Amino acid sequence: MALLFAFLTWQAAVDSPLRRADERLGRAIADGPLPDRVAELLADLGNVTVAVPVLVAVLAYVAWRARRAGTSRWWLPSLAALVTMAAVPVLVIPLKEAVGRTGPPGMAGDGYYPSGHTATAAVAYGAAVLLLLPWLRGSYIRRELTIGYLVLVAFVGFGLVRRGYHWPLDVVASLVLSAMLLIALTVFLNSRRRSPEPPPES
Repeated sequence: MALLFAFLTWQAAVDSPLRRADERLGRAIADGPLPDRVAELLADLGNVTVAVPVLVAVLAYVAWRARRAGTSRWWLPSLAALVTMAAVPVLVIPLKEAVGRTGPPGMAGDGYYPSGHTATAAVAYGAAVLLLLPWLRGSYIRRELTIGYLVLVAFVGFGLVRRGYHWPLDVVASLVLSAMLLIALTVFLNSRRRSPEPPPES
């Protein structure tokens, strides 16, 4: 996955056939039939002011549940999710400056690759889902929540392209980067669940 992200970054940084095809696709989507107001609403779901409060609310709930259940280090999963969320700007901002990709028509300046809104939505909502899953009963609701998350993030990315805020490649690369962060969070959470609880102090 890291190699895929490196390849996409290289293609976005140079005048490549993939980049030219990406820009043609972006212009076609921006001229699509989806109403601007709907596309704007979808894009706004990737705002920090929307996605991060949702994550914080879920982290508080999960920490409360874990503490009530007597889980040792009940705060650790929530802290790990916050660290994962904090990694988004740490990674995205330098990449934007390094690649310096210009935006779609009507967008001033450069620094559009990768999409920060897409990464914010993917990591914030994704981390929230990962922390909620162990507390949900039944495979059906867990599956539906996961599907809902994937659909939501896809809608955010589409809204950003439809409104002309990003090229499709900006969004796809952010999804790949977000997947790497969420995989790291998943590995940490799973390793913690497999670790035996320390014996109570006598």
